[in-house]
Amino acid sequence: MSESADLLSATALTVFRLNGQFLEVSERLAGPAGLTAAWWQVLGAVLREPRPVAGIARTMGMTRQGVQRVADLLVEKGLAEYRPNPAHRRAKLLQPTAAGREAIAEIVPGHRAFADRLVAEMGVEGVRDCLDALQRLSGALARLDETVHEQA
Repeated sequence: MSESADLLSATALTVFRLNGQFLEVSERLAGPAGLTAAWWQVLGAVLREPRPVAGIARTMGMTRQGVQRVADLLVEKGLAEYRPNPAHRRAKLLQPTAAGREAIAEIVPGHRAFADRLVAEMGVEGVRDCLDALQRLSGALARLDETVHEQA
């Protein structure tokens, strides 16, 4: 195998592990508020403004169908609601209800405390460097994925 292939494999495995670690932490933080990590993720995507399911999926790197299932559950549980979308009749907008906002607010103190512990462990610059590297990696993958789709 080439060095570039080895680096890609090691990076992918690290990202997969990191994703699992983030999901585990998120489940522990969201649980006491009666949410799952996925519910928190989708509600968090619409806290500032209502958004269509497809837009949430694109931003979060999830499938539209996966976000739709979570959104429907959130609506069923009274944590979110659908609103008409003036830009697109069929693609309704998802927005949190007061109960959804209250559930997210319950997570904030634990989230803040965990963030403070992470920054204490790594330092502000260390966390910023990680964020920058992850954003660059995500951008590169997106650009390369577009190229693959164009060639297919």
